[in-house]
Amino acid sequence: MDPEVPVLSVVELGIVRDVELDDAGVTVVVTPTYSGCPAMRTIEDEIVAALGAAGFPGARVRTVFSPAWTTDWIAPEAREKLRAYGIAPPVRDDASEELVPLHRRAPAVECPYCRSTRTEMRSEFGSTACKATLFCLDCRQPFELFKAI
Repeated sequence: MDPEVPVLSVVELGIVRDVELDDAGVTVVVTPTYSGCPAMRTIEDEIVAALGAAGFPGARVRTVFSPAWTTDWIAPEAREKLRAYGIAPPVRDDASEELVPLHRRAPAVECPYCRSTRTEMRSEFGSTACKATLFCLDCRQPFELFKAI
């Protein structure tokens, strides 16, 4: 499980990119959510421990940074798990796949508690650098948004 968002596995989050099995054993290929992610060492250790417990001693983790991780890799079911946990899933403007759209303001973020879009940004950074802190003007609950990357 992801140590920062314990309702999601690292597979659901899209961090696990590949699993290679050869004569040398098992290698899990991972891409961090961002290059300075403080949880990566813990994630790597837990992957090795889980594989060891499943009968794959000596498993290895290889970290790759290209292509860079994107929130597009979060599975749809995982987005719903984020919402149920109280974290708004990343909001992506799909108006253009090739061009970066320019906006006067960010798209509305839906509150994971009451589904209102009357929300406001309180801080660009939440409990981790990959989340922001928002506030719902209807149900009056603070919540985090998993930033779209």
